[in-house]
Formats: sequence, structure tokens, C-alpha cells
Amino acid sequence: MSDMGMRVAVVVASVRRAEEIGQLLQALSRQTKKPEALILSVSREADLPLDLPAGVTIVTGTPSLPAQRNRGLDLVQDRCDVVVFYDDDFLPAKDSLQCISEFFLTHPLLVGATGHLLADGINGPGLPYQEALEMLATYEASPKPTLINENFLCAYGCNMAFRCEAIGTRRFDENLPKYGWQEDMDFAGQLSAVGKVIRTNAFAGVHRGVKNGRGQGADLGFSQIVNPVYLAAKGTMTKRKAASLILRNLIANHVKSLWPEPYIDRMGRLRGNWDGILHILHGNLDPTDLPSSHKSAKRGSCATTFTP
Repeated sequence: MSDMGMRVAVVVASVRRAEEIGQLLQALSRQTKKPEALILSVSREADLPLDLPAGVTIVTGTPSLPAQRNRGLDLVQDRCDVVVFYDDDFLPAKDSLQCISEFFLTHPLLVGATGHLLADGINGPGLPYQEALEMLATYEASPKPTLINENFLCAYGCNMAFRCEAIGTRRFDENLPKYGWQEDMDFAGQLSAVGKVIRTNAFAGVHRGVKNGRGQGADLGFSQIVNPVYLAAKGTMTKRKAASLILRNLIANHVKSLWPEPYIDRMGRLRGNWDGILHILHGNLDPTDLPSSHKSAKRGSCATTFTP
């Protein structure tokens, strides 16, 4: 560990969002503490903005959120003390990496944390870039809020950090293809065997919830049913939590399909829900065994790494 605190690496997994990556890189360039390593894990070079800053490492391979995050993690785990996973449409406050370093230094028994969201556009049409910048400017100009650590298992993939030493051989579950829905809670569940993963307001940012680049609604709908059942059987999610997620999404997709939002494929999600129900009723708990109507992203890492 250096005199400047913990070595913090940033991993960003992305597909078809070159503009959003560029905006996130702008936010990272403002950080009061520079990352020890910055990894962009993409499916192809066309996913990247034209101008990349020096020091960025690119790893390419099969598009799958868990696999992409694992490729990035493989590159930084032995080089850093903490790894931060940001979604490509997340914008961190300028002191985020410094605050993450201080958080893990002062909480040696904690192995992971999800930061505070100033706003989350995932359940709406998404937040415009300029609006997100204004939210960050207001937060950064205000007095630092009193530290609050919420002491329950929590991981939200857009903005989460983990202690590298605690991770060991644990990885994101590549049996969760496509969206990898709930892969963040599964990873936190794995780490709960060695320590706590909590939510904190020690570091913050805005999750814009950008809609371009997302997969088909049917794929997410399928994952909303099958992934919780699979994770409950695996033991990284409680049966109660799995049942709650399934029921909540089934109800939302049935009701809202009558008046669907223009930015959500409700009918696709509903069709995927029922594909997932039939999948489970046939005794199949394998989330990789997608129906023939879904074009599956194949597993595998097949990675290529380079530095521009």
C-alpha cells in the first residue's frame, strides 16, 4: 500500500456505448485520486470512443456482463487493493475514488460496499448527461454529509467496490448470460462468506440509466424468473428474496404491459417471464439453457488485451 492510501482500480464493462464511455472517462479524469488501473472491458474496439486517455487498458471478448467483469478483475486483482465496478452510464463524484480508499482503510473488516446514488434513471426514461452533471456539481459544492453505513447485504453493479484480498478466486457467475441480472448480488453473496458487503454514502454518483445498448426485453424477462431461482438454489440469494423479485417483476410486467412505457419493452419482458416459468416448470434451473427464440451469448472469455 502506498503513502497515498489504497491502490484503487476501476473496471468498466460495456457494449455499444462509446459515447457513454467517453463521458465516464471525463468524470474519471476529474478524480482527486487517480486510479491505479483503469480497465475497459468491451466486446470489440468499435465499442470505444475515438480518443482514449493514456494509461487505459482495453480487454475485448465475448459480450456477457459477468464474463466482461471477470476479464477486468483478472487484470487488476494482484495489482490493487480495491477494485471498483462502474456501469458505463454512471458518473462518479470527483472525490469518489479518494473516498473509496479512505472507506476501506477505516473499515478493515468490510469486504465490499455500494455507494450512494444521487439519482438513478434506470426505472425511468434515463437521465440526460447535462442533468447528471448538474446533480454532481450541486453535491460537490455542498458540505459532505454525515457518514451513514447501512449494515445489510447490498451490491448494485453500477457503483460498487470490493477489497481485492477478500475476493480470492471468487468471480462473477458466467452462468448468468446476457444481462447477468442479479450478478452483483450473487458476487456479494459469495463474499459474505468472508465479510460484510454493505451500502454507504461515503462515496456517491449518478446512475443515468441510459437505454441504448441494452438487450432485448425477452432476455431480461427470462432472467427475471430463472436467475433468482438459480441463485437461491446456489445459496447466494435467500428463497424469500428470490420469490420477492420474481413476484414483483411478474406483477409489474403484466400490469404495465397494458400501458407500456415507450422506453421499456414490456411485452418482450412478459414473454420472457413466461419462457422462464415454463423453463422452471420443466425442472430446468440452468440460466444458460435459453429457449430457441432467444439468441444466447455463448460463455467463454476468449480475451484480447491491449493498451492504446
